Amino acid sequence: MAKRTKAGKSRKPRTRTRRARRSTNISRAGAARRRVRRTGAKKPAVDASDRRVAQKRRLLVEQVSRLREIRGLTDAGFARIPLSKLRRAVNRIDFYDLPRARESFRLMTQKNDQGIVPPLGLNNALEELSTARGRNRGRQSAAGLPAGGGVSPGRLVAPPPTAGLSPTGTGWTALGPGNIGGRTRAIVVHPTTPATMWAASSGGGVWRTADAGVSWQPVDDFMANLATCCLVMDPTNPDVIYAGTGEGFSNVDALRGAGIFQTIDATSWQHLEATTGPDFQYVNRLAISRDGRVVLAGTPTGILRSEDVGRATWTRVLAEAIGDVDCHPVRATDAIAGGLNNGTAYFSTDGGLTWTPAAHQGVWSGRVEVTYALNNPNIVYASVDVNGGEIWRSTDGGRSYAKRASARSDGRPAQYLGDQGWYDHVIWAGDATNADFVIAGGVDLWRSTDGGNTLIDISTWWDPRSAHADHHCIVGHPGFDGTSNRRVFFGCDGGIYTTPDVRTVGNNAQLPRSNGWVELINTYSVTQFYGGAGNPISGVIIGGTQDNGTIAAHPAEGSEKWRTIFGGDGGWCAADPTDPNVFYGEYVFLNIHRNTDGAITDDTDGDRYISGQFWNASLRRWDWKPIPFTIPDAKNRQALFIAPFVLDPNDPHRLLAGGVSLWRTSDAKAPNTPTSGPSWSAIKPSAGPPISAIAVAKGNSDIVWTGHTDGQVFRTTNGLAASPVWQRVDHTGPTPLTPRRYCTGITIDPSDPQVVYVTFGGYEAGGVWKTGDGGRTWTDLSASLPQAPSRALAVHPRKPQFVYLGTEVGVFASEDGGATWSPTNEGPTNCSVDDLFWMKETLVAVTHGRGMFEIDLSGV
Repeated sequence: MAKRTKAGKSRKPRTRTRRARRSTNISRAGAARRRVRRTGAKKPAVDASDRRVAQKRRLLVEQVSRLREIRGLTDAGFARIPLSKLRRAVNRIDFYDLPRARESFRLMTQKNDQGIVPPLGLNNALEELSTARGRNRGRQSAAGLPAGGGVSPGRLVAPPPTAGLSPTGTGWTALGPGNIGGRTRAIVVHPTTPATMWAASSGGGVWRTADAGVSWQPVDDFMANLATCCLVMDPTNPDVIYAGTGEGFSNVDALRGAGIFQTIDATSWQHLEATTGPDFQYVNRLAISRDGRVVLAGTPTGILRSEDVGRATWTRVLAEAIGDVDCHPVRATDAIAGGLNNGTAYFSTDGGLTWTPAAHQGVWSGRVEVTYALNNPNIVYASVDVNGGEIWRSTDGGRSYAKRASARSDGRPAQYLGDQGWYDHVIWAGDATNADFVIAGGVDLWRSTDGGNTLIDISTWWDPRSAHADHHCIVGHPGFDGTSNRRVFFGCDGGIYTTPDVRTVGNNAQLPRSNGWVELINTYSVTQFYGGAGNPISGVIIGGTQDNGTIAAHPAEGSEKWRTIFGGDGGWCAADPTDPNVFYGEYVFLNIHRNTDGAITDDTDGDRYISGQFWNASLRRWDWKPIPFTIPDAKNRQALFIAPFVLDPNDPHRLLAGGVSLWRTSDAKAPNTPTSGPSWSAIKPSAGPPISAIAVAKGNSDIVWTGHTDGQVFRTTNGLAASPVWQRVDHTGPTPLTPRRYCTGITIDPSDPQVVYVTFGGYEAGGVWKTGDGGRTWTDLSASLPQAPSRALAVHPRKPQFVYLGTEVGVFASEDGGATWSPTNEGPTNCSVDDLFWMKETLVAVTHGRGMFEIDLSGV
């Protein structure tokens, strides 16, 4: 039915897609205000403080309001944040839900042909890998890679900081980064030897330190690929530790696990077979009773409970999605829990057998985190994901809660969670001497000394001297006494941080809050890469990471000194082989940026985008250049979250970038200004689903291939034409490509452009295919491989029969063009390998959770 305007004329209902609304570059707050104007409702009053900040920092009022909501910026924060960081924060307004977007992207690459991720897909693939290792005993190498069984985890990391890169002892060299870190959701500390700690990395498994964080090592190669989300130590026996895998904090979380693991000697780990089923693919939190008898697992399917010694039996005792569960520090009968998305806290008084919702006045919603006050466990704090974060307090052991003010010193809401309390959310009251001392964490960390009424920020996400953003866990030192020992440890998206004095940390008179922060990331190589590239002349390597930007390693500086050259999320990368000063990376949705100083400096002015985006100072927002200096698919968010682009191996001035169309520039090095730069043209029209893979033949730029998210594969033999002719090659001929899922990569044999390998995601057979006749016929090469996503393939530059495959469960090698494979997980690890690239004849493995590794294959 037509709507009626003020003038009385009818018009069609106005619709706005999410993509179109995002492209306004004004934010959801701006969109909400426009909806208010359209409906005729009363326009909300503009906050006077927001207006002052907007005028001073030359922003729009809507931008200021939105940055308060999503990043927790205070007036002081706006005053002190550097302009480059402020511009980047404004840019991310349009990408307001990056954690869910990146998880949705990862999930897409893991779906099978039916569009689902099998609940036991990862676990089954690991079992297949273990079986293959058993068959492979006695073989020492394959295509130059070590091909034995497992390897001591300590040989898979670089040693403490040295002047150069260090071999692992397996033929591989660990490149790090040992100074960047990655998402860490749990930390446990040995009660009597506190220099020994364990940390749970979301992409790189469980790690251990015996020297208080001076150096770290992965605890078990079998676990190294798992999304480890939680740890708990038996309070009666510190040699017994449980690790829960799979992150279930999002509706579309892509980081599935394989149940619960246990060690009974603090060294070797075993999988608890009873936790193999789908109920255990996301173990958000583990808790153990004070007497060590009962273990509770909080999952999206509820709370599961075990009380037998061998943990062979588990019973669901609550059928609500749970994000947090905690056992009473003294009484073995009591426990508390927080809902994952229903705004509810629970308590139990019978050892977790039955659960009752806690009482409270007022509106709760979303995720709830709970914690006992160690000084007085009758006091329980709940952090609720409502209104940017609210702290509630119970004085009866979690049975009922009363609201605290949760305000800054000026009376304004602290909004410590921003708008992503579903993702980064933690509360701690572990000061054994003061029940009113509370730390709450979201984007930043906030401290309260009055039980949650007043909070002050103690970390600053935009300053590298402070703790990294996005906090997930807080753990006190076992010797914490409130006087001589006030040390606390923090896990966040940047790894592990500590402070020797939690009561004074971040006490700078003005921002940034950097006093007292110490990072413990040394050799904790859990960075989640999406892609990488390197310059063979300088040896410099760059990589695009999840939430840690595009970063660079310089050979002379070693694995502990990677540099950030662009912030935010990184993605695909390219290196100009003829000019060691030129590198390319991307921000999300195909926003390509160019570095021209040899990957030395960070982007300080936001002017490195060459896909069309630039900071419009007069309009005080990010804007887009006119056509042809813009990639429309980037502007309209039509490209993938991590979208493919490649540098033509035959011409360093030519880039090809994939959105829903294939875009080309032949002047990639053109000067970049707000009104000009590299010019882009579409050379392949949309085929429906976005492009997910691109390849250009070495020696012939006319031969170009593209792969798509639904398995479609295209080829052209006149790729240099203004409008190339494209042929679909996946569904024709006597032996067609059968996968109908995400195409992860295309590799053209450098010695024969008729030989092409195509890889696919998904926990399903058929992950690697090969053609020897340019796509007319195809052969499935995956019969002997685990049924797990195949992510990258590389052909030896000199021996084309030597082929290397990166998968969700590690690297595999073939000496006969992929006809047979040997598992080579003796190194670097069975972690997901998202990319493989060559530095002359050195192969670099880019992992999503364990950093990068390299191996010299010039001698094969």
